[in-house]
Amino acid sequence: MDGTLVIEGPVLRGGRITTGVVEIVGGRIAPPGAASRRRRMRLPEGWIVSPGFTDLQVNGLAGAEVGDDPDALAHIALHLPRHGVTAFCPTLVTRGMSGYRAAARAIGRAPWPAHGARSLGPHLEGPFLAPARAGAHRPALMRDPSPDAVRALAALLRPAIVTLAPELPGALDAVRHLAAAGVLVAVGHTDAPAACARAAIDAGARMLTHCLNAMPGMTAREPGPAGVFLAHPAAHVGVIADGVHLAPELLALVASAAGRRLVAVSDAVAPAGAAPGEYALGGRRVRSDGREVRDRAGRLAGSAATLATAPATLLEAGMPRSAAVGAAALAPRRALGLDDPFAAGAPADLVLLDRDLVPRATLIAGVAVWRDPLAPDQLP
Repeated sequence: MDGTLVIEGPVLRGGRITTGVVEIVGGRIAPPGAASRRRRMRLPEGWIVSPGFTDLQVNGLAGAEVGDDPDALAHIALHLPRHGVTAFCPTLVTRGMSGYRAAARAIGRAPWPAHGARSLGPHLEGPFLAPARAGAHRPALMRDPSPDAVRALAALLRPAIVTLAPELPGALDAVRHLAAAGVLVAVGHTDAPAACARAAIDAGARMLTHCLNAMPGMTAREPGPAGVFLAHPAAHVGVIADGVHLAPELLALVASAAGRRLVAVSDAVAPAGAAPGEYALGGRRVRSDGREVRDRAGRLAGSAATLATAPATLLEAGMPRSAAVGAAALAPRRALGLDDPFAAGAPADLVLLDRDLVPRATLIAGVAVWRDPLAPDQLP
């Protein structure tokens, strides 16, 4: 299999779904006319070819947790394409410094599979969070973002994303430092009032982590972080579109307000893609019933869903098809400042979606690393 193919049909390109072709040569996106005309595949009626999904918040999957086990990271990367995901940020919930060191060793030693989702660098969801909005995180392990603590974690883990609470002492300086270093700074697990959220954006924060979860709501005169980020044209808004974390009406409102700035994340934990039961999350035990994941106090603790279901959920919430798919495939890339996935020479990391926006096949470097029985036979 040389990863050479021409796919004909509806294509999500540049935020629009238009009929066209995607040409692949040697596992990479090729300019028009470069691919062999002898190997063509026409999509079934109503299907779409899209850039592969990019999940910025993956705590675990298929029974494994992001943490100190290199093999667990490889296991997660290998299973993500089954859910349409071709790139992800391994996400670390709050832990002690020894736990971060162990995680850094695991990330550095992970036997990343050639046919697995690509790691874009870790997402540090903590430890610079508000204890009052801890959720399933351990408040005792949270800390203020002192310059030394921020620099130490950044040097140790080289994160792609850091989620923090901007109201903490030193947080705005931390935002400036991290943003200047090219890190995507997100606001989350916070009690920040609107003025503080605006100050965080002014300092360089560019995303809101899981909108309206682990933060204040919006009132008539206090929009809180959610209102501020939804209203700001340069800010991305993360949302867990799993049918659990946001009521349908609120998901519809958030999706409508954010539009192309909406970033769908899974917030998947170890039970996602696995059987109901008890699993580990950041040193605690959580239980999944197959739909919800909760800790022993009854709090939501990540999601049992994967990013595979997000486009259909967003479509049901009223988003146009292109925007619903784009929230999983394009908006996360824009938030990270990644290149156009259809630029000539880019890896042909793609997902084929059926008419209901369900992933049916995932290609990495032009090769179908996962497919279900409904996928076309011509896939390499």
